[in-house]
Amino acid sequence: MDRTTRLLIAEDQGMMRSALATLLDLEDDLTVVAQVARGDEVVAAVERVRPDVCLLDIELPGRSGLDVIGDVVRAVPSCAVVIVTTFGRPGYLRRALQAGARAFLVKDDPVEDLAAAIRRVLAGEIVVDPQLAARALGARPNPLSEREREVLTASADGATIADVAARLHLSPSTVRNYLSAAIGKTDTRNRAEAYRRARDQGWL
Repeated sequence: MDRTTRLLIAEDQGMMRSALATLLDLEDDLTVVAQVARGDEVVAAVERVRPDVCLLDIELPGRSGLDVIGDVVRAVPSCAVVIVTTFGRPGYLRRALQAGARAFLVKDDPVEDLAAAIRRVLAGEIVVDPQLAARALGARPNPLSEREREVLTASADGATIADVAARLHLSPSTVRNYLSAAIGKTDTRNRAEAYRRARDQGWL
């Protein structure tokens, strides 16, 4: 490459973030220019340093990495988003790619593989962990609508129907209808089971 590729790392675990930065900085053509620990800090950091690649975890405090992808792509279209996560779920893979991520990798991979993936992304490829890609081919698509996901997530902390309705500015009967639909689509018995199954599948 003619110049050094600038990286931003978004990872909430301090030791993992520091180790990743140290190892990637050892690569002659890569340099880490910023690190953040929260999902709600990513877009501002990307706009400030304008990296070539944003390495993004999914489980971040403040805001999920999956929700951040689209905003990063819109804020700095030249920045490629690479998901690096522990949570290799087919549903997450689908959501990440639909939102504009260019790669989806799991943290078990050696850092040399991550560096190689970054170079492939910059060359125009879409890079996906091969085992996850194989699982995703046979996985069931997300059956939940956006509103059903929203209601299910809002009720996950044990909130009452009335609480969820007030939080989302819906009527209690509408909330019940969405929850009932979500329970049916996830083939579960109650909203707690529906939330767990949807989360495990990467649908939320």
